[in-house]
Amino acid sequence: MNLKRCLLVIAILAVSPLHAREKSDVIIMKNGDKITCEVKSLSSNTLYISVDYILNTISVDWTKVDHINSRQLFLVKTQAGLVYRGALSTPETPAQRPLQIEVIEAPESKVTLERKQVTTLNETSTNFWQRWNGQVGSGYTYTKGNQASQFNLSSSLGYVEERWSAGADYSSNLTANTGASTSSRNQLSLSAQKLLRWNNWYYTGIASFLQSSVQGIQLQDTFGGGIGRNLINRGSTFFTVYGGFAWQQINYKQSIFPAQTQRVTLGLLGTQLKMFQFSKTTLTVSANLLPAISDPGRVQFNLNTSYYVKLWGQLNWNFTLYGNWDNRPPPGFATSDYGASSGLSISFGNPLSF
Repeated sequence: MNLKRCLLVIAILAVSPLHAREKSDVIIMKNGDKITCEVKSLSSNTLYISVDYILNTISVDWTKVDHINSRQLFLVKTQAGLVYRGALSTPETPAQRPLQIEVIEAPESKVTLERKQVTTLNETSTNFWQRWNGQVGSGYTYTKGNQASQFNLSSSLGYVEERWSAGADYSSNLTANTGASTSSRNQLSLSAQKLLRWNNWYYTGIASFLQSSVQGIQLQDTFGGGIGRNLINRGSTFFTVYGGFAWQQINYKQSIFPAQTQRVTLGLLGTQLKMFQFSKTTLTVSANLLPAISDPGRVQFNLNTSYYVKLWGQLNWNFTLYGNWDNRPPPGFATSDYGASSGLSISFGNPLSF
């Protein structure tokens, strides 16, 4: 319960308004419209801007932007996995030539990129708090027929630097039915990635803490690390794979079976897919396969899927699907725990990208 309270406090503090910088950036659309604004970020082919006389952040179709100029510092990431840090400008290009963006890293140092190669822009600042982003959401379902109720809570936080990023995800599900015992599932996942010098290659570290009353898991600690590569890194689609090793300790406890503690060395194979549609929907699928090395033949698999639909401003409707499978738990314990939930969420900060 204390963990839930801490996460809620962090989410509330993160959503609190931050001091906005001067809105002196300029974007020019292909139809000739000129907008003076604050460019916040670019993600999934959507440019997010803020205008003085409009209350909410505006989503602009990146493919319809002709020119952009900003003195603010940005982290600029490309399809090839390269990362640059600097102010932005759009040089004049001859007719029929691809539009370009200049990243001004220093007064006498500029990098020129084709606009279609740019996948993300993230405002960067000396202010520590302005580098955070994420979302918090919850949902509740009640059925009168069997007096069933389900409550879910989810939140995520992300932090991005030039060559590395880190994130935390928390989810909680509570289900109660008349005539059946209440079930609960709580999971906290931590991850960090750092880019290697080879394009789109990185190394990663993960930690996960799981409680599942359905599987009799009082606490499952998982720590792992490995090497990964971004296979697809475009504005509308992101796909990455990684592999390595992990170590796990599982404390089982259930009233009709004796408590047990297991320690397992595992292989780690993971993947993540993100698909976007301009200012409308986001689909994220994360999956890990963990074959046991110290217990040959035992395999674990976990899945987390989220589908977000933008309703208004930073408000989203989301549908999530989760699952945890183990083909060889101790005798008498369940092999799986899975379910689905939906609710509303609020996002804050610049979208996390790596």
